[in-house]
Amino acid sequence: MKDIRVLIVEDDPMVLEVNKSFLMKTKGFSLAGEAQSGEQAYQEIKEKMPDLILLDMYLPDISGLELFYKIRNERLPVDIIMITAARDAKTVQELTRLGAFDYLVKPFRLERFQQALENYARSRKKLTTKDELKQDDIDEYYGTTSFETQKELPKGLNEITMKQITDKLKEINEPVTAEQLAQNTGMARVTVRKYLDYLASISEVKIDLKYGTVGRPTKYYSL
Repeated sequence: MKDIRVLIVEDDPMVLEVNKSFLMKTKGFSLAGEAQSGEQAYQEIKEKMPDLILLDMYLPDISGLELFYKIRNERLPVDIIMITAARDAKTVQELTRLGAFDYLVKPFRLERFQQALENYARSRKKLTTKDELKQDDIDEYYGTTSFETQKELPKGLNEITMKQITDKLKEINEPVTAEQLAQNTGMARVTVRKYLDYLASISEVKIDLKYGTVGRPTKYYSL
């Protein structure tokens, strides 16, 4: 397959170079262009028609959100992953409604960057290699699972929550406690511990015990 062509929209020259270097390290992607303002980005999109845009929220002329609206209003056939320091819930919700494929909060590691792009590549392939999709194809694209798959988990556990927890473990990429993971996912600590203990029982996660000066040891979980 041809490389997925990416336009990077970022007004900070140093961050732009970092994103470009990350892109170069990600197989199956190539740089279609770069822009440091909303207007420049719009012209680049019209001229080069990239497959994917890595879009910053804070630009010197218009916001990334305004540019997103413009792209969608004109029905330009490009996908968008947000790469921004904006993390307020209202902004995240709005961009999710508009169809942002993923949302990376600065600063982020190379592994999280590559995870976002690789997930996009897999999803794009599912939609471009078939003329007609089955329900299972659509479920896989949206990150959901079939009823049959969910039945394989023990009673009280579901695949969507399981995926959120395992994805966050991959993103953090270092041992964490159930409480730390709960804070990162926004879930209850008891819920997170239940899933982690199940994953440990099937050897999907490793448990390390760290002893303090008093009390019980603390459990740290990692993939």
